Amino acid sequence: MISLKQLIYALAVDKTRHFKKAADLCSVSQSALSTAISELESQLDLQIFERDNKKVFVTPMGEQLLERARSIKVQIDDLYQLSRSQKSPLSFPLSLGVIPTIGPFLLPKVLPRVRELYPDLELTIVEEQSHVLVEMVRNGDLDTAILALPYAHDGLHAFEFWDEDFFTVFHRHDENAKLTEITSKELHHMRLLLLKDGHCLKDHALAVCQFNPSETDNSLAGTSLYTLIQMVAGRMGTTLVPEMALDQLVGENSELKAVHLQEPGPHRRIAFVTRLNYGGVNNIELLMKLFREQLTHYQSARKKNA
Repeated sequence: MISLKQLIYALAVDKTRHFKKAADLCSVSQSALSTAISELESQLDLQIFERDNKKVFVTPMGEQLLERARSIKVQIDDLYQLSRSQKSPLSFPLSLGVIPTIGPFLLPKVLPRVRELYPDLELTIVEEQSHVLVEMVRNGDLDTAILALPYAHDGLHAFEFWDEDFFTVFHRHDENAKLTEITSKELHHMRLLLLKDGHCLKDHALAVCQFNPSETDNSLAGTSLYTLIQMVAGRMGTTLVPEMALDQLVGENSELKAVHLQEPGPHRRIAFVTRLNYGGVNNIELLMKLFREQLTHYQSARKKNA
């Protein structure tokens, strides 16, 4: 009889492509893991892995088996989530993915309140780009992830809980710093600094401004919003940042001024994505409500102090 343990061990080897690392990941001895996988191959009468002294390869039939094993594990994990959802809310482990243009700005605003209301929640946070997080949710490596939409998430549910506009950040000596609104047409005549390819914020900014990628200076592309802000402070150009990031990126910095981008909004929508059969949806709904409340409080305070 094939066991779930055997499938988990096989998936660990597939993930690490190394038997010793897979054993460490599963907290078992290498011999126990190797024995379990050999028994699995014997029961199925097929070879899943090819091994030599340096590498581990997955056979073509092994690829098909692992794909099904991954689906089985995801479904079992979701059964456990369904069972946990009947207990006290957010009182069990939860793995959450978040993209770099949301995590550093959202989490400080919401996590203190999460800890206050749900002290028993064991939260694991993974920061990665959108395409990585989508696959991790699909494969069951994450319970849920927070993305900025629009972004392709076929086969997953999206639960939107916030939307926001972009602000253009200028050096205080820039003639545009005195404005309260600016249009994308006006930005076409400026040196617009954006993130490197692969960051969805760049795609959203280009779409809102109706820019072609060739119209931006890729030689000055940054790897983070913090880097772009320092480039603006150095009078190398201007950039776009989402509203939730204004306090941390601009805040009390007297060298910078944020000007609202006057284009039809919202400029990006924030959502949790989960698997279609994920059993912990009620807990996602609790987090959505809490996050929305905290962001509304931040937005009101920012506008009051503007």
